[in-house]
Amino acid sequence: MTLTGGNRHDVTQLLPLLDAVPPIRGLRGRPRRRPRRLYADRGYDFDKYRRLLWKRGIKPVIARRGVAHGSGLGKVRWVVERAFAWLHQFKRLRIRYERRADIHQGLLQLACSIICLRLLRRAVPAQQ
Repeated sequence: MTLTGGNRHDVTQLLPLLDAVPPIRGLRGRPRRRPRRLYADRGYDFDKYRRLLWKRGIKPVIARRGVAHGSGLGKVRWVVERAFAWLHQFKRLRIRYERRADIHQGLLQLACSIICLRLLRRAVPAQQ
């Protein structure tokens, strides 16, 4: 998770965020250092970043700008949109009131921890 200013375009953080991905464990062999594919919406549709992703061995699956909806990415993107909806349950994160980035980052991490705790409580039945 990366926190930037509200006036920065998301695509500027694409490569640093990919570099921060930890190794991905598979069944056998050396862990993958990069994902196989990157699913993104129209905001990331730039040829420069597509080329950089191909050079890194990542297949970009990005919706094209100016093309009618129906790319089929909704089948995968809903997971990301659901995560944003969970974060927006916390009113303090829906609209950023804090001027300091460290306070907002802390609240964001706290919200993610609460979401994970709720999911774990639901997945594991209570022991009596």
